[in-house]
Amino acid sequence: MDKKSYSVRNWRHYNKALVQRGNINFWISKECLEQWQSFERTGKKGRPEKYSNIAIKTGLIVKSLFNLTFRAVEGFLSGLFKMLGVGLQAPNYTTICKRQKDIDIKLPKTKYTGSGLNILIDSTGLKIYGEGEWKVRRYSWDRRRLWRKLHLAVNDKSHTVEAFELTELGKQDCEGMTMLIDKIGAPINSCIGDGAYDRYSCYEHADRLDFELIVPPSINAVPSDELVQNSKLKIISEGAIKQRDNAINKMREHGKKNWKIQSGYHRRSLVETAMFRFKTLFGGKLFSRKFANQQVEASIKCQILNTMTELGMPNSVAIN
Repeated sequence: MDKKSYSVRNWRHYNKALVQRGNINFWISKECLEQWQSFERTGKKGRPEKYSNIAIKTGLIVKSLFNLTFRAVEGFLSGLFKMLGVGLQAPNYTTICKRQKDIDIKLPKTKYTGSGLNILIDSTGLKIYGEGEWKVRRYSWDRRRLWRKLHLAVNDKSHTVEAFELTELGKQDCEGMTMLIDKIGAPINSCIGDGAYDRYSCYEHADRLDFELIVPPSINAVPSDELVQNSKLKIISEGAIKQRDNAINKMREHGKKNWKIQSGYHRRSLVETAMFRFKTLFGGKLFSRKFANQQVEASIKCQILNTMTELGMPNSVAIN
C-alpha cells in the first residue's frame, strides 16, 4: 500500500499560530507585570519574598521556551524591562533556581461537555546527564548516565496534555498509567496504549473507573478460560478479565491489523506525535539536578506545549 500524502488546509491560521509562539508579549502579558511584585506575607521569620510566584514562573517559562541558562534568564528579563521602561527588576538567577521547587503548576483541566474523554498514553525517557548516544555507540560508555521517564496522557481531540508524571526510569509503564488516569479530573470514555499496558492491573483500573482500555494483547496471550487454574485471577475483577478476553478473541477472529482498525487503535499515533513535538521543542534532556526541580521543569514544558497547541494546529487532509 502506497503511503498517503497530506495537505494542510488551514495554513494561514496555522502560520499565524507558529509566529505567535515566539511573541514575547504573548508569554509576558500586562497582567503578569502587574503581579510581578509579591505582597503576600507568610508570617515566617526573615525578609519577605520580593518576587511573586508568577514572576518566578515567568522566568522558568522563558528559560524553557528559549533554551536559556538561569543567568541568561536574568539578563534577558533585565534587558526587556529596560527597553519597556516598566521600572521592574528581574529576579536574581539564584532566586529563580532556589524557588523553582516551590512553584506549583497544574495543567488546566479540559471542560467536561458530557461525553467522556478519549485518552492516549505513552512514556519516553529524558536524560539528566551522561555521555551522548554517538559516543556510547562508537566507543562505549565511560561514565554513568541517568535518565527519568516522562509519562503523558493526551486528549485525542484537542491534542493537549491532560496529565503528566515524571518518575524514575525503573517505573513500569503500567504503573504510570494508573497515576496519569487518577490525575485527570473528568470522566474517561476510552484509553489507548501500546502493548506495555497489557497488564491485568491496567484492566482492573479501567474496570474500576468504567472506561474501555484499548491495548493490543501480547502474541502468546490466551483467554482466561484456556488458562490452567490460576489463583491470581481470583483476585481480579470479572470486568477486567472480560475486557482482556474480548480483545484477545477479536484479534484471533479478525487478525491484528483489522482489530487495530475496528478498535481505533491507530489514534495512538497522536501521543507519539506529542512526544515528538515535546522533544523537538525542548530536547531530550532535563537540566535540573534535583528531582523536585525536574518535576517543575517537566510541568513547565507541558504547559508551554499545551499553550502552543491551543494557538493552532494544522488541519491535514489526505489528498490521495
